[in-house]
Amino acid sequence: MDVFGDMFRSVRAQGSLFGSSTVTAPWALRFVDGAPLTLCTVLEGSGWILPEGLPPEHLTAGETLILRGPAPFSFVDEIGTAAEPIECGESCATPDQGGTRHRLGWHDAAPGDSEHATTLVTGAYPVRGEIGRQLLDAVPDVLRIAGDGTVDAVRALLAAEVAVDAPGQQIVLDRLLDWMLVCSLRDWFDRPGGNPPAWYTAHRDPVVGHALKLLHEQPAAPWTVSSLARRAGVSRATFAKRFADLVGEPPLTFLTRRRMMIAADLMRERRTATLAEIAHEVGYSDAFGFSAAFKRVRGVNPTEFRRELV
Repeated sequence: MDVFGDMFRSVRAQGSLFGSSTVTAPWALRFVDGAPLTLCTVLEGSGWILPEGLPPEHLTAGETLILRGPAPFSFVDEIGTAAEPIECGESCATPDQGGTRHRLGWHDAAPGDSEHATTLVTGAYPVRGEIGRQLLDAVPDVLRIAGDGTVDAVRALLAAEVAVDAPGQQIVLDRLLDWMLVCSLRDWFDRPGGNPPAWYTAHRDPVVGHALKLLHEQPAAPWTVSSLARRAGVSRATFAKRFADLVGEPPLTFLTRRRMMIAADLMRERRTATLAEIAHEVGYSDAFGFSAAFKRVRGVNPTEFRRELV
Protein backbone atom coordinates (compact mmCIF):
# COMPACT_ATOMS: atom_id res chain seq x y z
CA MET A 1 0.00 0.00 0.00
CA ASP A 2 1.29 3.49 -0.82
CA VAL A 3 1.63 6.31 1.70
CA PHE A 4 -1.55 8.09 0.64
CA GLY A 5 -3.65 4.93 0.72
CA ASP A 6 -2.29 3.91 4.09
CA MET A 7 -3.49 7.12 5.69
CA PHE A 8 -7.05 6.49 4.56
CA ARG A 9 -7.28 3.25 6.52
CA SER A 10 -8.23 5.31 9.58
CA VAL A 11 -10.22 7.97 7.71
CA ARG A 12 -13.51 6.30 6.83
CA ALA A 13 -17.12 7.38 6.79
CA GLN A 14 -19.29 5.38 9.18
CA GLY A 15 -22.93 6.47 9.13
CA SER A 16 -21.65 9.98 8.69
CA LEU A 17 -24.15 11.36 6.21
CA PHE A 18 -25.43 14.42 8.04
CA GLY A 19 -27.20 16.15 5.20
CA SER A 20 -28.91 14.95 2.06
CA SER A 21 -32.17 16.55 1.11
CA THR A 22 -33.75 18.72 -1.53
CA VAL A 23 -34.69 22.01 0.14
CA THR A 24 -35.99 25.41 -0.88
CA ALA A 25 -35.21 28.77 0.67
CA PRO A 26 -35.08 29.87 3.32
CA TRP A 27 -32.90 27.40 5.21
CA ALA A 28 -30.06 27.52 7.72
CA LEU A 29 -28.32 24.34 8.84
CA ARG A 30 -25.63 24.44 11.49
CA PHE A 31 -23.31 21.44 11.70
CA VAL A 32 -22.10 21.04 15.26
CA ASP A 33 -20.70 17.49 15.39
CA GLY A 34 -17.09 18.76 15.61
CA ALA A 35 -15.77 16.34 13.00
CA PRO A 36 -12.06 16.80 12.18
CA LEU A 37 -12.80 16.64 8.44
CA THR A 38 -16.06 17.33 6.58
CA LEU A 39 -16.85 17.01 2.89
CA CYS A 40 -19.69 19.10 1.44
CA THR A 41 -20.89 18.73 -2.13
CA VAL A 42 -23.85 20.38 -3.84
CA LEU A 43 -25.68 18.09 -6.26
CA GLU A 44 -28.12 20.75 -7.51
CA GLY A 45 -28.87 24.38 -6.73
CA SER A 46 -26.56 26.55 -4.64
CA GLY A 47 -25.96 27.90 -1.15
CA TRP A 48 -23.40 29.40 1.20
CA ILE A 49 -21.02 27.58 3.54
CA LEU A 50 -20.19 29.74 6.55
CA PRO A 51 -17.13 28.34 8.36
CA GLU A 52 -16.72 29.79 11.83
CA GLY A 53 -14.04 32.49 11.83
CA LEU A 54 -13.40 32.22 8.07
CA PRO A 55 -14.79 33.97 4.95
CA PRO A 56 -18.05 32.58 3.47
CA GLU A 57 -17.85 30.18 0.53
CA HIS A 58 -20.48 30.06 -2.21
CA LEU A 59 -21.16 26.54 -3.52
CA THR A 60 -23.02 25.78 -6.73
CA ALA A 61 -24.02 22.48 -8.33
CA GLY A 62 -21.01 20.27 -8.99
CA GLU A 63 -18.72 21.99 -6.47
CA THR A 64 -17.16 20.38 -3.42
CA LEU A 65 -15.71 21.89 -0.27
CA ILE A 66 -13.60 20.12 2.36
CA LEU A 67 -13.41 21.76 5.79
CA ARG A 68 -11.13 21.05 8.71
CA GLY A 69 -12.79 20.89 12.10
CA PRO A 70 -13.62 20.85 14.84
CA ALA A 71 -15.21 24.31 14.57
CA PRO A 72 -18.90 24.29 13.55
CA PHE A 73 -20.09 25.66 10.22
CA SER A 74 -23.40 26.56 8.60
CA PHE A 75 -25.04 25.99 5.23
CA VAL A 76 -27.56 28.71 4.34
CA ASP A 77 -29.56 29.81 1.32
CA GLU A 78 -28.07 33.30 1.55
CA ILE A 79 -25.90 35.33 3.89
CA GLY A 80 -28.15 36.95 6.47
CA THR A 81 -30.97 34.47 5.83
CA ALA A 82 -34.14 34.87 7.89
CA ALA A 83 -34.33 31.10 8.51
CA GLU A 84 -33.95 29.84 12.06
CA PRO A 85 -30.81 27.66 12.23
CA ILE A 86 -31.31 23.92 12.72
CA GLU A 87 -28.49 22.11 14.47
CA CYS A 88 -27.20 18.99 12.71
CA GLY A 89 -24.97 16.43 14.34
CA GLU A 90 -24.74 12.71 14.84
CA SER A 91 -28.46 12.38 15.63
CA CYS A 92 -29.70 14.83 13.01
CA ALA A 93 -29.74 12.87 9.81
CA THR A 94 -29.66 9.18 10.48
CA PRO A 95 -31.70 6.75 8.38
CA ASP A 96 -34.14 6.08 11.23
CA GLN A 97 -35.19 9.72 11.04
CA GLY A 98 -36.49 9.45 7.50
CA GLY A 99 -33.76 8.04 5.29
CA THR A 100 -32.00 10.41 2.97
CA ARG A 101 -35.03 12.11 1.48
CA HIS A 102 -36.43 13.86 4.55
CA ARG A 103 -34.29 15.32 7.31
CA LEU A 104 -35.49 16.38 10.72
CA GLY A 105 -36.64 20.00 10.64
CA TRP A 106 -35.67 20.73 7.05
CA HIS A 107 -37.93 22.72 4.76
CA ASP A 108 -38.42 20.17 1.97
CA ALA A 109 -39.10 21.24 -1.57
CA ALA A 110 -42.71 21.08 -2.66
CA PRO A 111 -43.74 19.47 -5.96
CA GLY A 112 -42.94 21.83 -8.81
CA ASP A 113 -40.24 23.67 -6.81
CA SER A 114 -37.35 21.48 -7.99
CA GLU A 115 -35.93 24.15 -10.30
CA HIS A 116 -35.46 26.41 -7.25
CA ALA A 117 -34.24 23.66 -4.90
CA THR A 118 -30.83 22.75 -3.56
CA THR A 119 -29.46 19.33 -2.66
CA LEU A 120 -26.46 19.13 -0.34
CA VAL A 121 -24.61 16.02 0.72
CA THR A 122 -22.35 16.37 3.76
CA GLY A 123 -20.09 13.63 5.08
CA ALA A 124 -18.25 14.04 8.39
CA TYR A 125 -15.07 12.08 9.02
CA PRO A 126 -13.60 11.05 12.35
CA VAL A 127 -9.82 11.08 11.87
CA ARG A 128 -8.47 8.48 14.26
CA GLY A 129 -4.89 7.92 15.27
CA GLU A 130 -1.50 9.29 14.41
CA ILE A 131 -1.39 8.05 10.81
CA GLY A 132 -4.74 9.58 9.86
CA ARG A 133 -3.69 12.85 11.48
CA GLN A 134 -0.86 13.13 8.94
CA LEU A 135 -3.49 13.48 6.25
CA LEU A 136 -5.41 16.06 8.27
CA ASP A 137 -2.24 18.11 8.78
CA ALA A 138 -1.77 18.31 4.99
CA VAL A 139 -5.21 19.85 4.37
CA PRO A 140 -5.92 23.60 4.70
CA ASP A 141 -8.83 24.93 6.77
CA VAL A 142 -11.02 25.20 3.67
CA LEU A 143 -10.31 23.37 0.43
CA ARG A 144 -12.38 23.96 -2.71
CA ILE A 145 -12.41 21.15 -5.26
CA ALA A 146 -13.32 22.10 -8.83
CA GLY A 147 -13.80 18.47 -9.84
CA ASP A 148 -12.65 16.38 -12.75
CA GLY A 149 -14.03 13.39 -14.62
CA THR A 150 -13.66 11.01 -11.68
CA VAL A 151 -15.02 13.41 -9.04
CA ASP A 152 -17.96 14.26 -11.28
CA ALA A 153 -18.69 10.57 -11.86
CA VAL A 154 -18.75 9.87 -8.11
CA ARG A 155 -21.00 12.88 -7.57
CA ALA A 156 -23.43 11.48 -10.16
CA LEU A 157 -23.51 8.16 -8.29
CA LEU A 158 -24.16 10.02 -5.04
CA ALA A 159 -27.06 11.87 -6.62
CA ALA A 160 -28.59 8.63 -7.87
CA GLU A 161 -28.28 6.92 -4.47
CA VAL A 162 -29.63 9.93 -2.55
CA ALA A 163 -32.77 9.87 -4.70
CA VAL A 164 -33.93 6.52 -3.33
CA ASP A 165 -34.43 4.85 0.05
CA ALA A 166 -33.13 1.30 -0.31
CA PRO A 167 -31.67 -1.43 1.93
CA GLY A 168 -28.00 -0.85 2.64
CA GLN A 169 -28.21 2.74 1.48
CA GLN A 170 -26.11 4.16 4.31
CA ILE A 171 -23.26 1.76 3.51
CA VAL A 172 -23.38 2.72 -0.17
CA LEU A 173 -23.38 6.43 0.68
CA ASP A 174 -20.51 6.02 3.15
CA ARG A 175 -18.38 4.25 0.56
CA LEU A 176 -19.23 6.80 -2.14
CA LEU A 177 -18.26 9.61 0.23
CA ASP A 178 -14.97 7.82 0.94
CA TRP A 179 -14.36 7.51 -2.79
CA MET A 180 -15.16 11.17 -3.34
CA LEU A 181 -12.89 12.30 -0.51
CA VAL A 182 -9.95 10.32 -1.87
CA CYS A 183 -10.50 11.56 -5.43
CA SER A 184 -10.97 15.16 -4.27
CA LEU A 185 -7.78 15.25 -2.22
CA ARG A 186 -5.80 13.49 -4.93
CA ASP A 187 -7.07 16.05 -7.46
CA TRP A 188 -6.00 18.88 -5.16
CA PHE A 189 -2.55 17.42 -4.49
CA ASP A 190 -1.97 16.86 -8.24
CA ARG A 191 -3.11 20.24 -9.52
CA PRO A 192 -0.43 22.50 -11.11
CA GLY A 193 0.97 25.00 -8.66
CA GLY A 194 -0.31 23.04 -5.69
CA ASN A 195 1.62 22.50 -2.50
CA PRO A 196 1.29 18.78 -1.70
CA PRO A 197 3.18 17.34 1.28
CA ALA A 198 6.57 15.77 0.67
CA TRP A 199 5.30 12.26 1.41
CA TYR A 200 2.81 12.60 -1.46
CA THR A 201 5.17 13.91 -4.13
CA ALA A 202 7.91 11.44 -3.13
CA HIS A 203 5.73 8.43 -3.88
CA ARG A 204 5.91 9.27 -7.61
CA ASP A 205 9.67 8.88 -7.68
CA PRO A 206 10.59 5.38 -8.97
CA VAL A 207 13.34 4.94 -6.38
CA VAL A 208 11.98 6.67 -3.26
CA GLY A 209 8.39 5.73 -4.02
CA HIS A 210 9.30 2.05 -4.08
CA ALA A 211 11.12 2.38 -0.75
CA LEU A 212 8.20 4.22 0.85
CA LYS A 213 5.87 1.44 -0.26
CA LEU A 214 8.13 -1.14 1.39
CA LEU A 215 8.35 0.87 4.62
CA HIS A 216 4.58 1.23 4.80
CA GLU A 217 3.86 -2.39 3.96
CA GLN A 218 6.54 -3.87 6.23
CA PRO A 219 7.40 -1.35 8.97
CA ALA A 220 8.58 -4.07 11.36
CA ALA A 221 11.12 -5.56 8.92
CA PRO A 222 14.81 -5.09 9.83
CA TRP A 223 15.44 -2.45 7.21
CA THR A 224 18.79 -0.76 6.72
CA VAL A 225 19.75 1.97 4.28
CA SER A 226 21.72 -0.63 2.34
CA SER A 227 18.84 -3.11 2.12
CA LEU A 228 16.42 -0.40 1.00
CA ALA A 229 18.91 0.87 -1.60
CA ARG A 230 19.38 -2.68 -2.88
CA ARG A 231 15.62 -3.16 -3.24
CA ALA A 232 15.36 0.21 -5.01
CA GLY A 233 18.17 -0.74 -7.41
CA VAL A 234 20.58 2.11 -6.63
CA SER A 235 23.70 2.65 -4.57
CA ARG A 236 23.47 3.31 -0.84
CA ALA A 237 24.77 6.89 -1.19
CA THR A 238 22.42 7.70 -4.08
CA PHE A 239 19.44 6.28 -2.24
CA ALA A 240 20.18 8.06 1.06
CA LYS A 241 20.56 11.46 -0.63
CA ARG A 242 17.54 11.04 -2.89
CA PHE A 243 15.31 9.94 -0.02
CA ALA A 244 16.37 12.82 2.23
CA ASP A 245 15.96 15.36 -0.59
CA LEU A 246 12.43 14.22 -1.49
CA VAL A 247 11.02 13.21 1.89
CA GLY A 248 12.82 15.76 4.03
CA GLU A 249 14.50 13.32 6.43
CA PRO A 250 16.80 10.28 6.28
CA PRO A 251 15.15 6.91 5.56
CA LEU A 252 15.76 5.37 9.00
CA THR A 253 14.55 8.54 10.74
CA PHE A 254 11.38 8.27 8.67
CA LEU A 255 11.06 4.59 9.58
CA THR A 256 11.52 5.18 13.30
CA ARG A 257 8.96 7.99 13.31
CA ARG A 258 6.48 5.81 11.43
CA ARG A 259 7.02 2.91 13.84
CA MET A 260 6.32 5.20 16.79
CA MET A 261 3.09 6.45 15.16
CA ILE A 262 1.96 2.85 14.68
CA ALA A 263 2.93 2.06 18.27
CA ALA A 264 0.97 5.05 19.59
CA ASP A 265 -2.11 3.91 17.68
CA LEU A 266 -1.70 0.35 18.94
CA MET A 267 -1.48 1.57 22.52
CA ARG A 268 -4.70 3.53 22.04
CA GLU A 269 -6.53 0.60 20.47
CA ARG A 270 -5.20 -2.26 22.62
CA ARG A 271 -4.97 -1.09 26.20
CA THR A 272 -4.20 -4.57 27.53
CA ALA A 273 -1.28 -5.31 25.19
CA THR A 274 2.12 -5.42 26.88
CA LEU A 275 4.95 -3.13 25.82
CA ALA A 276 6.86 -6.21 24.65
CA GLU A 277 3.98 -7.12 22.34
CA ILE A 278 3.78 -3.58 20.96
CA ALA A 279 7.56 -3.50 20.52
CA HIS A 280 7.56 -6.74 18.56
CA GLU A 281 4.81 -5.50 16.22
CA VAL A 282 6.82 -2.42 15.25
CA GLY A 283 10.15 -4.17 14.77
CA TYR A 284 11.90 -4.13 18.17
CA SER A 285 13.15 -7.30 19.85
CA ASP A 286 12.53 -6.03 23.38
CA ALA A 287 10.60 -3.39 25.30
CA PHE A 288 13.75 -1.56 26.43
CA GLY A 289 14.93 -0.61 22.95
CA PHE A 290 11.39 0.28 21.95
CA SER A 291 10.87 2.48 25.03
CA ALA A 292 14.10 4.37 24.39
CA ALA A 293 13.15 5.00 20.75
CA PHE A 294 9.62 6.06 21.72
CA LYS A 295 10.87 8.58 24.27
CA ARG A 296 13.44 9.94 21.84
CA VAL A 297 10.75 10.57 19.20
CA ARG A 298 7.74 11.43 21.37
CA GLY A 299 9.37 13.06 24.40
CA VAL A 300 7.69 10.67 26.87
CA ASN A 301 8.14 6.96 27.48
CA PRO A 302 5.37 4.51 26.53
CA THR A 303 4.18 4.12 30.13
CA GLU A 304 3.72 7.89 30.50
CA PHE A 305 2.02 8.02 27.11
CA ARG A 306 -0.47 5.35 28.16
CA ARG A 307 -1.14 7.10 31.44
CA GLU A 308 -2.07 10.28 29.52
CA LEU A 309 -4.61 8.31 27.46
CA VAL A 310 -6.71 7.46 30.51
